[in-house]
Amino acid sequence: MATIGRDAFPSHEELITLAAAAGVTTRIGLMTDILLAATRHPIQLAKQAASLDQISGGRFVLGIGVGDREEDFTVTGSDFHTRGRRLDEDLELMHRAWRGEKVNGSSWPVTPRPVNGHSVPTMFGGHTDRPIARVAKYGIGYTLGGGTPESLKAMMAKVNAAWEAAGRKGKPEFRALTYFAIGGEAAAVGEANINAYYGEYGPRVWQRVLKTAAEAEERAQEFEAVGCDELLMFMTAPGLEQVERLAEAVLPA
Repeated sequence: MATIGRDAFPSHEELITLAAAAGVTTRIGLMTDILLAATRHPIQLAKQAASLDQISGGRFVLGIGVGDREEDFTVTGSDFHTRGRRLDEDLELMHRAWRGEKVNGSSWPVTPRPVNGHSVPTMFGGHTDRPIARVAKYGIGYTLGGGTPESLKAMMAKVNAAWEAAGRKGKPEFRALTYFAIGGEAAAVGEANINAYYGEYGPRVWQRVLKTAAEAEERAQEFEAVGCDELLMFMTAPGLEQVERLAEAVLPA
């Protein structure tokens, strides 16, 4: 169960939403895909993420990106132009906090200890070299937002190379996000929601939205073929019938 997030939009706050979901579930994974970490205070974010990690019993993955729409930074009073550098500094501080180190003059550790003892599992999104470096240093893997299987494959090669160069053990995990609105009656609602959320980018995003069961099945197979570990499929026209149609299209009989 995943969320997408912005600050300059009347959506539910992601960590509160996932905490509510964690309280009424026991098995499903939870993820922010993605949360704009550079618009938030790092200690508060570290504390919130570690709390959700504990509440969910280690089911939470913190998906992070810098964001590319300036209004999300304007409304939070954050500098848009220094967001990448600040995120790198914030990540170091957050990981110190998760390890139980005293930070910023505190007399005590400032966050609960994550379930794994050292950090909240974190994945990074983005299309430049910076998120690749963050995966290699801090992450458990990379998440692709709205791209194609071919674009994920290209990023996988870069992430794997950086992971190996950093001397990390095991392999990074790869996830991807795609949207769907299956059935003709869902199209108008789905398109309106996409256009509202993405603004001037909406028409381009809507073109990629899966609109039939056959398209959903094909896209899932394409991502699986390039080595995607988990494909997160977001409905654009909320309704239980959308979940059922998607399940019929992509899950084994």
